[in-house]
Amino acid sequence: MPVPQKFRLGDLLVQAGLITDAQLQEALQEQRNSGRKLGRVLIDREWLTEAQIAKAVARQIHAPFVDLVHFPLKPELAQLLPETHARRMRAIVLDETPAGLMIGMADPTDIYAYDEIARLLKRNVDIAVVTESHLLTALDRAYRSTKEIEGLARELTSELAGIESDLGDLLGIDSTSNEDAPVVRLLYSVFEQALRMRASDIHIEPQEKILRIRFRIDGVLHVQTEADAKIASAVALRLKLMSGLDISEKRLPQDGRFAVRLKDGNVDVRISTLPSQHGESVVMRLLSQSTGMLDLNKLQMPAGMRNALTAAIAKPAGMILVTGPTGSGKTTTLYAALNALNSTERKIITVEDPVEYRLPGLNQVQVHDKIDMTFERILRSALRQDPDVILVGEMRDKTTAEIGMRAAMTGHLVLSTLHTNDASSTPARLIDMGVPQWMVALSLQLVVAQRLVRTICPMCTTHCEPTPQELVWLKNELGAEVDTSGVSHGPGCPECNQTGYKGRTGVYEFLQMTLPLVDAMSAQDPTAFSKAAREQMAGNTLRRDAVRLALSGRTTVAEAMGVSAQID
Repeated sequence: MPVPQKFRLGDLLVQAGLITDAQLQEALQEQRNSGRKLGRVLIDREWLTEAQIAKAVARQIHAPFVDLVHFPLKPELAQLLPETHARRMRAIVLDETPAGLMIGMADPTDIYAYDEIARLLKRNVDIAVVTESHLLTALDRAYRSTKEIEGLARELTSELAGIESDLGDLLGIDSTSNEDAPVVRLLYSVFEQALRMRASDIHIEPQEKILRIRFRIDGVLHVQTEADAKIASAVALRLKLMSGLDISEKRLPQDGRFAVRLKDGNVDVRISTLPSQHGESVVMRLLSQSTGMLDLNKLQMPAGMRNALTAAIAKPAGMILVTGPTGSGKTTTLYAALNALNSTERKIITVEDPVEYRLPGLNQVQVHDKIDMTFERILRSALRQDPDVILVGEMRDKTTAEIGMRAAMTGHLVLSTLHTNDASSTPARLIDMGVPQWMVALSLQLVVAQRLVRTICPMCTTHCEPTPQELVWLKNELGAEVDTSGVSHGPGCPECNQTGYKGRTGVYEFLQMTLPLVDAMSAQDPTAFSKAAREQMAGNTLRRDAVRLALSGRTTVAEAMGVSAQID
C-alpha cells in the first residue's frame, strides 16, 4: 500500500533524466529568491509539465498516476471528504476498493495531510498521484453547488410555510447585514455555481408545481435544479430589490442591472423580468469583470478579416457595423476594437442600453427612456462633447441611424450594431429603415457579420469521419476534393460535462465599401449591389469560415452546418 514518504524532488527528477543538474541548480536559486515551490518553478520555465513531475513522483512511491481528465469521478464518493479539507489538503476520493479508499493527492509527500484524511474517513487509504491543476477542476465538479442550492431552496420553502416567519427577515430587507437571509444565500450559491460553470445566462422559470433554474452554457440551456414553486415569488422579489426595480409591479416586464461580488470574481448582472402564467420569469445575463477584456488578436478572426477591421478602426472617420442575431458576440467584437483604440489621445463616448462592459478611459452613457434619455437625445449631446470615437449600442431606428451616419461623415469614427442576416444585406437594411442611399454609400466603411459556434473540448477531441450527409455538404461548399483528415469531434469527458464541447468561437464575414460597391449602390438596379457584393465576398463568407473551423478540428461539421442553416 503506497504511503507518503519524504524525498528530494530535484534529485529524483535529475536521476530520472527529466532535467539536468545545471537546470536544477538554477531552479533552486529561483526558488530561494521567489519562495515558490520547486515544481512550480520548473513548470513555469517550461522545462517540465505537471504530468511529467506527477508521474515521476508516482514511480518513486510505487503509486498509480491518475489522469483526472479521463477519470470517471463519483461525486458521492468524493463528498465523503468535506470540501474544505479536500481543498486544503489538495486531495480527492477517487474510488472504493476492497482494502479501503483510493485518494488522489497532488502532494503525496504530505504526511500530515495523509494522516488527517485517514482520520476523517476512518478507512484504510491508498494513494494515487494527480496533477494539481486537474485536481482543482475535479474538486469544482465533485463539490458542485447543486445539492447546496437544493438544500437552501428546501430551507426557504420550509420557512415560507411557517406562519410566524417574517418575510423581511427571509428576504434580508430589514437587517443591515442580510447575507444570512435564506433567499440571499440561495441566490449567491446560484451565482457562484453559474460563474464556475462558465454560464452566460441564468433562467429562473416558475412552472405550475416547480421553480426551474437553468444555466446557458456555450449557447445551450442546462437544467441546474428544480425547487418548490412556492419560493418563486420570494426569489423574484429579492432580485427586483437588488436591481432597483418596482417590487409592486408584477403585471409588466421590467429591465435592470446590479453587481454581485463573489469569491471567484465580480459579476455585472443584466436582469429582465416577464410576467408569465405561473409567476414572474427572470432571465439574468452575466457579465464577468474578472475575465479581462479581449483584444482583436484573441478573437481568432481569419487574418484578412482582422487586417480589414484593424485598418478600418485606424481611419479617423467612417462607420463600422457589426451584425448578427442576439448572443452572437457583437458587443465583444466592438469592445475589442474600442480596447485597441483606447488611449489618452482619443475621446471615446459609448451610448448603450445597457452598458455591458466597463472599460477605464471611456465615457459610457446608459439609455434611460423613463427620463427621456433616449439614443437620439444622448447622441445629439455626445456630438457636442468633441468625441473622436462614438459607440452606439444599436441602430434601432431611422433617426439614430441618420445621426450616426452624419457623425461618420463629419470626422468621427462610429461603431455600432445592427440586426441583419449577413454582411451583404446590411446596406439594404439601412436604406429600408429610411436612411438616404447616398448617406449609406458615403459613411459606411466596413460591415462585419458574425455567429458563434461551440468548440470541441480539447481534452477529449478525437478524429472522426464525416457522415454521408456532412460529406455532401462539405463537397457542395468546397468541391469534390475535400481533405477531411482534420475533422474531429468530442465524445465527452468530465472536463466538458460529457457534452464534447467547451467554449465558443466566432465565425465571421466582412464587406468593405469599395468604390465599385459605392457605384453599384448608386445604380437604380438593386440587384447590381447584391451581385457586386457577392463577387467581392467570394470565398470569405460565414459558411466558408465555418467550414474552415470544421476542417481544422476546432468545431464539428454539425456545428458548422447549424450556422449555415441560420444564413441560408
